[in-house]
Amino acid sequence: MALRDERVTLAHGGGGKAMRDLIEEVFTSVFAPPGMEDQARLQAEALAEPGARLAFTTDSYVVTPIEFPGGDIGKIAVCGTVNDLAVGGATPLWLSAAFIIEEGTEIALLRRIVATMAREAEAAGVKIVTGDTKVVGRGACDGVFVTTAGVGVIPGGVEMAAGLVAPGDVAIVNGVLGDHGATILAARGDLALSSAIESDCAALGHLMADVLAVAPGAKAARDLTRGGLASALNEIAEAAGCGIEIEEDALPLRTEVVGMCEILGLDPLYLANEGRLVVFVPEAEAEAALAAMRARPEGSGAVIVGRAVGGHKQVRMTTAFGGQRIVDMLVGEQLPRIC
Repeated sequence: MALRDERVTLAHGGGGKAMRDLIEEVFTSVFAPPGMEDQARLQAEALAEPGARLAFTTDSYVVTPIEFPGGDIGKIAVCGTVNDLAVGGATPLWLSAAFIIEEGTEIALLRRIVATMAREAEAAGVKIVTGDTKVVGRGACDGVFVTTAGVGVIPGGVEMAAGLVAPGDVAIVNGVLGDHGATILAARGDLALSSAIESDCAALGHLMADVLAVAPGAKAARDLTRGGLASALNEIAEAAGCGIEIEEDALPLRTEVVGMCEILGLDPLYLANEGRLVVFVPEAEAEAALAAMRARPEGSGAVIVGRAVGGHKQVRMTTAFGGQRIVDMLVGEQLPRIC
């Protein structure tokens, strides 16, 4: 083992032996990318299928704390990018991973993050095929920032877009909402909150594939990250030019999350999730989609929460008391640095 340092130094980003040792021992020895060129060279039989298209996405992750109950920044990076591909109907295949590392960061922490990423990538059926590292001085970033990009293949005949949602389509979420946002809030320790809630962070590629197999008429899906369910529904309603109505009593929320939100004046509809999505399917396919979700651990709590409607272009919620309120886009930031 050539890497003897316990913490990252500026030399680990200087282009010499120290950088090579860091990359080889912490990153490429675990990710095992094919070849060591300056680019990944990709092949997939799925691309040869008639009508197949590439899907490409990228995202950056700056969560604090870096490690939290139920995951770490590496798990979010892999799952978040996989999910961005999956909700578009793509089969996720390849990821890149770039790391901005603050001088003084524990190398043991990097090893844990990389091990998490490798484990989640294998479970999701994707390969981390290329990447980069940069080391910056103390205070120039907060520990570790990760940027991932993902490439997948959309099979021929699959067409999902928010603009395709129409009145009568049913909205389904795959489980309880708000766990990730509540977990991060409690893990920071600023408000003396204690909770046994863990992040819902999960890759949803296999779940979406199962849904599309039984509900080929699925119209659109969104992962419910920053802005939560409320923001995702507003994006879909705007693109589709129709309204969406949800039922408060149907929303899957833990008592602990609701209680935390009441104490802090937050709305759980806007809390971030990292393993939750909403998918709109024709009513005739809703039960099949529900069954497919519930057959997987990451979808065991799937429920119908509402439907698209005509007559208005807002997101409205029927409350437990029988009234209705408008659920608007999030204004400002409920909780920063959650992903």
